[in-house]
Amino acid sequence: MPDSFFLTHLLNQLLGGIETSAYRAIGLDADQAANRVSSMNTALSLELIVVAGLIAFFLLVRATLSVEKPNPAQQIAEVVHEFVGDQADQIIGHGYERFQAFVTCIFLFVILNNLLGLIPGVVTPTSAPFVPLGIALLTFVYYHYYGFKEQGFVGYMKHFAGPIWWIAWLLFPIEIISHFARIMSLTIRLYANMFASDLVTLVFFSLFPLAIPAVFLGLHAAVSVIQAYVFMLLAMIYLSQAVSHEH
Repeated sequence: MPDSFFLTHLLNQLLGGIETSAYRAIGLDADQAANRVSSMNTALSLELIVVAGLIAFFLLVRATLSVEKPNPAQQIAEVVHEFVGDQADQIIGHGYERFQAFVTCIFLFVILNNLLGLIPGVVTPTSAPFVPLGIALLTFVYYHYYGFKEQGFVGYMKHFAGPIWWIAWLLFPIEIISHFARIMSLTIRLYANMFASDLVTLVFFSLFPLAIPAVFLGLHAAVSVIQAYVFMLLAMIYLSQAVSHEH
């Protein structure tokens, strides 16, 4: 992904000196520190914009809450809250409220990053593999954390052993592998779909006038929404399985 985005250069200038100082603090000389400084790419810059935008939106909603005259930002927040809450209630069930903030942030973060690809000249951040990988790893750690928290170490490990004790030796490693495979599944599903959508849109914009590729922009928008929804649903399913006390 080309790093021509203006914020990319700005962040590299601002953070490069800090990173170099950190390397020097652990004993590297100036040349070694300069060689180890990693450059920030456009996808990461766009992610930071999305995060900043979401924080600003949440702060705006919090500061302007009104029961009698809700503003448009509050109305949007309420619609999203109710939509995610309904889905979480159906999938996770009792006690879903404690997970609602997490899955809501996952949904909004993914969908906004996906939709950035509609802006001319902007490559969808989620078409870079490390972006969906980071979200997948966060989801993986989050649902396992609550699995151990809710059921304790022994109780949660029983989920991996299966209901029949005498084949637990076979099921346990299979379950462990399948859980790690979820990281790959979440990553590849989101990355592959958004990369393909970006590529198709780019090809048709280069071959045809604006009218025909506009159809593919609509397709990209649809794929963006669907992939964010699927990612959120899978996170809910994994959470429901982790905190469930049934075998």
